[in-house]
Amino acid sequence: MYQYELPRYLPTADELPCSDDTPVDNELQQLIPSLLKSILRMLWDERMDWFFGIDMGIYYDDPDRPPIVPDGFLALNVERFYDEDLRSSYVLLEEEVAPILVLEVVSNPIGTEYTTKLARYAQMGVLYYVIYSLEKVLHLGKPQDRTFRNPKRRRKAKLEIHKLINGSYEPQAANPLWMPEIGLGIGSERAGYDGLTREWLYWYDERSQRYLTPYERAKLDRDRATIESQRADTESQRADRLAAQLRALGIEPEVP
Repeated sequence: MYQYELPRYLPTADELPCSDDTPVDNELQQLIPSLLKSILRMLWDERMDWFFGIDMGIYYDDPDRPPIVPDGFLALNVERFYDEDLRSSYVLLEEEVAPILVLEVVSNPIGTEYTTKLARYAQMGVLYYVIYSLEKVLHLGKPQDRTFRNPKRRRKAKLEIHKLINGSYEPQAANPLWMPEIGLGIGSERAGYDGLTREWLYWYDERSQRYLTPYERAKLDRDRATIESQRADTESQRADRLAAQLRALGIEPEVP
């Protein structure tokens, strides 16, 4: 449980700014965490003890200090909904539970995800810190000339999963990585979502099988319904042919 010495006056979540008002650098910074949240909604539809925030401010110590705003985060053992107005921010002094997983989707230029944010998430006690990098190798010369690359700039690994061990983050090599404390795995693979085929982040089961997205599940259900309908039509046609053959022999088929 998160512990902090309470100040003399503690503003409520409604009184605190809900973000740092910094626009996202890339549309994927919203699409990627939104995909993860939509899958959770389907997987944990009956559970009311989790919360997944997207681009939401987290206040973890002094309420006068600007919040830290990850692209996405998951908290367990908290109320999924407070009321019909939902959360405006995530205040640890109220929740008393730190997020168990934080996601940062990094695009050019590299910000504070490997420095300030990393240190603050560790201080907060976030168990899993996931960094998904959209960074590309910088080019030298004119924009239209793609033959020269900066030899000092290397492409970073797209997906990095760090686990807090003895107060420090240690990189985990598995992709997907099973997280027993959450009961889910997280990883990346190439698939289609929102009309775009690329690498996305997904949740996985303990056997490293990817959970379907709501769209994929709906399509699967439609395909199953179509197959069942076609099977029923085939059975009906077969019964009609048999009845016609019996009538040709002067036998009236029994009506079930």
